[in-house]
Amino acid sequence: MNSTLILITLLVKLGVAAAVSAALARSRTFQNLIFGQRRGSSQTLGLLAFICIPLALGVWMRFTVPNFQAADIAFETTVILGVLLGPLAALAGGAFLALPALLHHEYLALPFNLAVALIAGVFGKFVEEEEVWSFSPFVDLSIYRWVRRNLRKPRFDRQVLLMILIVSMEITREWLHHLYPRLLFALITHSWPIRFAIWACAPIVVGIPLKVWNAIRTERSLEEQKRLLLEARLDALQRQINPHFLFNTLNSIASLVRFRPEQARELIVKLANILRALLKDHDSYILLRDELSFTDDYLGIEVVRFGADKLKVVKEIDPRTLEIPVPSMLLQPLVENSIKHGLEPRIGGGTITLRSRIEGAQVIIEVEDDGVGIAPGRSHSSGVLRGTGIGMKNVRERLEVLYGQAALFDVTSRPGRGTKVTLAMPLRHRNGDAYGADDQETLAPSRSTTRS
Repeated sequence: MNSTLILITLLVKLGVAAAVSAALARSRTFQNLIFGQRRGSSQTLGLLAFICIPLALGVWMRFTVPNFQAADIAFETTVILGVLLGPLAALAGGAFLALPALLHHEYLALPFNLAVALIAGVFGKFVEEEEVWSFSPFVDLSIYRWVRRNLRKPRFDRQVLLMILIVSMEITREWLHHLYPRLLFALITHSWPIRFAIWACAPIVVGIPLKVWNAIRTERSLEEQKRLLLEARLDALQRQINPHFLFNTLNSIASLVRFRPEQARELIVKLANILRALLKDHDSYILLRDELSFTDDYLGIEVVRFGADKLKVVKEIDPRTLEIPVPSMLLQPLVENSIKHGLEPRIGGGTITLRSRIEGAQVIIEVEDDGVGIAPGRSHSSGVLRGTGIGMKNVRERLEVLYGQAALFDVTSRPGRGTKVTLAMPLRHRNGDAYGADDQETLAPSRSTTRS
């Protein structure tokens, strides 16, 4: 081949490596296979199929399309398999990639690929995973970094060693081609600058897929860290409990033990239910039915503390909403806020009303009291109206974590007449997915309310 055709082939070869690696990276299945922490035999075979089948077709294309030798990157792929998957998987992948060449009488392709797989696989066993993933396809930058580091503090660099190994194996392939020109494929030229370009191209072709896949790997890692951070934040918010409520409940129980032991026992059971729900590990979503049950235990304690004549509870619950998942620990902070800021300051007590309904693709939940409301001068200073009080802020932040801009948190108050908190959230299945049109038709039939 002339020098111009070889240079074009090398450029196309880089493009083939980038295109194939980018196409594979778009597959979620491929991502799960290559980034899986514990990969079994079936997963390894699936990963080999993802990588080797299209590239084996590239080897076959070298024989069927005249002067199109850039599609054959079997050597570089075998190196990648070795450093990522280990020697056994690389041996299997290298053998598969050699099949089209064997069928066209290039009988050295199989032993050469197996030798490359063994060398790369052994190398991969003795280096850290991050050193493999951070391998740079830019040879000049790798050498520059290596020289700069070693001028300050000489040390052994495995990335440069991998580069040397790849170049050495490429030179070996060229030498074997000189000895047995029809038994092994290699790009051959007598021009030394072009030969250096061929040798330099090999580590670049190895590095391109590693760089492309490592970018996806980093993105997945960041997503996982973000998810864990949100879960930790959500868990911290869910575990908040007002210590004053606990102390007041224990005092109420102590005062009831002697004169009304049965009622004291009921309070202990309700308090135990509350503490169990607060302390156990639970999902981000629970059914509204279970959330109301938890709130009932809390309100049952507060009714005893305040007296049945001073604290009344009304429920206007659409039965269709009971099986809809909502964020756990959603209502109790709002009810507590209504009691503390709305009803406690009022001498005659009052009523708390809980409502739920479905509107379009949203579930609407309201917590309303007929207490003292929020004084005009107090809304900005206390932050209650904007949802920045402790209980209100808890709920508002959790809605932001779970729904982002898709949720509504609204507080309306009339001084001396009460406060209403309205929550609007997208409908969710039991598994947390959004409802579709078919589900909304199922939810559409009738609406009824229950009072208690």
